[in-house]
Amino acid sequence: MTTNAGRIHHGLAHTPDEVDLLVVGLGVTGAGVALDAAARGLSVLAVDAHDVAFGTSRWSSKLVHGGLRYLASGQLGIAHESAVERGILMERTAPHLTRPLPWLMPLMSSVSTGQAALASIGFATGDLLRLAARTRRSTLPRPRRLSRTEALQLAPALRSTGLRGALLYWDGQLEDDARLVIALARTAAAHGAQVRTRVRVLSATATTATLRDELSGQIHTVRTRGVVNAAGVWAGELAPQLRLRPSRGSHVVLRGDTIPGLRSALTVAVPGSSSRFIFALPQSNGTIYLGLTDEPVEGPVPDVPEPTESEIGFLLDVAGAALQRPLRRSDVVGAFAGLRPLLDAEGSTADLSRKHAVITSPDGVVSVVGGKLTTYRQMAEDAVDATGLTSEPCPTRSLPLLGAAPRVDLARLEHPRRLVRRFGTEARAVIDNAIAVTGLDEAEVIAPGVGGITLAELVFGITHEGALDVDDLLDRRTRVGLIPQDRAQAVPTAERALAYAAHLSAPR
Repeated sequence: MTTNAGRIHHGLAHTPDEVDLLVVGLGVTGAGVALDAAARGLSVLAVDAHDVAFGTSRWSSKLVHGGLRYLASGQLGIAHESAVERGILMERTAPHLTRPLPWLMPLMSSVSTGQAALASIGFATGDLLRLAARTRRSTLPRPRRLSRTEALQLAPALRSTGLRGALLYWDGQLEDDARLVIALARTAAAHGAQVRTRVRVLSATATTATLRDELSGQIHTVRTRGVVNAAGVWAGELAPQLRLRPSRGSHVVLRGDTIPGLRSALTVAVPGSSSRFIFALPQSNGTIYLGLTDEPVEGPVPDVPEPTESEIGFLLDVAGAALQRPLRRSDVVGAFAGLRPLLDAEGSTADLSRKHAVITSPDGVVSVVGGKLTTYRQMAEDAVDATGLTSEPCPTRSLPLLGAAPRVDLARLEHPRRLVRRFGTEARAVIDNAIAVTGLDEAEVIAPGVGGITLAELVFGITHEGALDVDDLLDRRTRVGLIPQDRAQAVPTAERALAYAAHLSAPR
């Protein structure tokens, strides 16, 4: 497969009249379904009314969880599944987009000896899950207890009064959740799937669907042998019998110097709870994310959810209690929220199962809901199996995404580290593509701008990843949009990339 093969398109131009499978929604699950089905030899049309990674998939904590949180509630099956899928992502399918992340749980005076012992047992059990999932020790090191001095070396901003040490464990981190979705979609396209944004499904059964081009208004009917509804929190629009109870998970974005010297994630217990924690997550671009809340959502589902001021205050208060300097509202440079598509059940949204469900409606449409980003691959496999369209075995456990390579090989690549982290072995192709499109030299297309973004990746976002406008480039192909001030400064660079691409495609 070549880089040119894995292209995302938009609109209905040249859309086939008949396919084996229509996939509705291009979040992580829908893109995973498209790849799974195409890799099994099915003809696939995968569409989204907006853009790739427009919904919940871009609002995650950017983590590849091993299921530790599910152990506390006795959900061993989900915990094991998470650990297995984490290992697949980190060691086979997307080493370029993932990395090991150390997590520090400071043992403050507010953490009793019993609580520390319980947490230590939990981390050891999590390591057993790693072992059961056959994830290498070199990928995720062993958890251990740290001295007070060691804890302050990893997190110098911790409140030292009453600090008696820390517990250290390891989990997976994504470079960027939206980039994982884009890599999935492009890999699906490289296997023959038609991947199209700005296409809305107006109605669908298992044998036919009516589509509308959101750019031109064109209506198109496609015949299918099956439909997978992977529209996330909007899945009920296509399958009204589904009863979803979305919950909102919110984060705030801080500059790195707000918690200076942070070299690991921080885990801070929520007062009065034995199973809820707030995380401070350092990012490769120098920012820090604080999360996560879990609040029920009532009423219509918004296209772009927003954190509430009370959620922002809660995150700052809990995390700040572990630091020498309390966190202030003025420290927040950005905030984001995502909606989890949870199946309705009794109890609070925090208690609802994160296990996914695959449900076939009376008209034959297969809907996949629930779950979480880490387990997208298993969700996709179950959804394709449920269509009954193929008896071919699922190949995605060992199928690398475009750009993937062993970590040792990625480390040898002599390209800007940002491009290697986001494109893996395609980094050179991203640079060459930008040179060909713009006529500029290599130094110009890889010069870092606001938020570290480069002209090269913006141009590639247009030519290969289906980006149509500034929003696509800054809010999904890159994530500079998470900080409004940076976004405003980056708009001219995005417009410049769009102008270069428009000139290239203009008729002569």
